[in-house]
Amino acid sequence: MDFRIRPLADRVVVKPQEREEKTKAGIYLPDTASKEKPQEGIVMAVGEGRLDDNGKRIPVSVKAGDRVLFAKYAGTEIKLDDEEYLILAEKDILAVVQE
Repeated sequence: MDFRIRPLADRVVVKPQEREEKTKAGIYLPDTASKEKPQEGIVMAVGEGRLDDNGKRIPVSVKAGDRVLFAKYAGTEIKLDDEEYLILAEKDILAVVQE
């Protein structure tokens, strides 16, 4: 996946996914429930990994295209070409969602 932002070290660029306004059962959620900050997104770009104390590079455990869950108030929000993205440290990613 080619992306204009190249994160450094163990940073990851994520495109947050908006929450559904309707549940799978067909129940519509009120604006207050559905407007919470998203905690799920798609990985757009991944850094090379962090260096350990011996100078060895430790690769990031996610890859571009992965769907991930991340901490609620983690990362730095950026806007690029009218799209919103988050730059997160790998430690702020909680899980990879299996399809």
